[in-house]
Amino acid sequence: MKILLANPRGFCAGVNMAIECLDEAIKRFGTDIYVYHEIVHNRYVVDRFTQQGVTFVDAISEVPEGSILLYSAHGVSPEIRQQSKERKLHTIDATCPLVTKVHLEAIKYAKEGYNIVLIGHEGHDEVIGTMGEAPESITLVETPEAVDELPFSDDEKIAYLTQTTLSVSEAEAIITRLRERFPHIHCPPKDDICYATTNRQEAIDTLATNADAVIVLGSQNSSNSRRLMELGASHGAKAFLIDGIHELPEDALSAGDTVLISAGASAPEVVVQECVDSLVERYNANVESIVVREEHVSFPLPKELRLITVD
Repeated sequence: MKILLANPRGFCAGVNMAIECLDEAIKRFGTDIYVYHEIVHNRYVVDRFTQQGVTFVDAISEVPEGSILLYSAHGVSPEIRQQSKERKLHTIDATCPLVTKVHLEAIKYAKEGYNIVLIGHEGHDEVIGTMGEAPESITLVETPEAVDELPFSDDEKIAYLTQTTLSVSEAEAIITRLRERFPHIHCPPKDDICYATTNRQEAIDTLATNADAVIVLGSQNSSNSRRLMELGASHGAKAFLIDGIHELPEDALSAGDTVLISAGASAPEVVVQECVDSLVERYNANVESIVVREEHVSFPLPKELRLITVD
């Protein structure tokens, strides 16, 4: 067996920042901390913090008044921020700056009277947060076919935004249809799909042509991880999205396979190495690490960590 280890893979700058943020909050305030939704969409990461004593909630009403609450990397709506304020919570905002960028664009377009088309997946935490910034102005679109159902006329002001973790090709197909139907549609000055999503997809796209199987380490509810698995499958390879090597079916691979391994932007490197080590031991596999693109991005911890004082 030959293993092609894709680079870049795994944690992006936004995920790194959010996890470091929660680690630092635990050091400063102890583990009696609440997080609104999963800090990132990865079972291994969430379980690690749960075992330390952190509590993950899906409603602000679950957080006792005056507690410390951390917002996840996916961002939250103004309504959630208001509910936190009413409960006198000490909030720490670990929203990825690239998600915040989309929120600010939504606010700007809404104030300027645009109808905003948000390209994304219904129910995703990031989409819920973005739509909450201007619910009366935003329409969610998930497919090119849905563009034809939009009720806007040619003379209305229209702009589009995208969820940061979409498949590049998926988003481009919808954007192409939007531009065909609304030639004067506005878009942000810089693409909303984040650099890490794009780079990890590029690595899969480049390397999957030489692979019999593609293994993506990541959770089922991770949008960017699922896109990587789907991209691998589009090249004709057997494709698997797993949280760890224990989830890989026994008969998934053969001894002579070339196996491409990558990880979603919220998957830790430890689960990648466990997978590689297991396949090396089981199949005496050779490992080749291939760098498709370098990454040198980092985000500072939120200022709230420096400002919060708790009696």
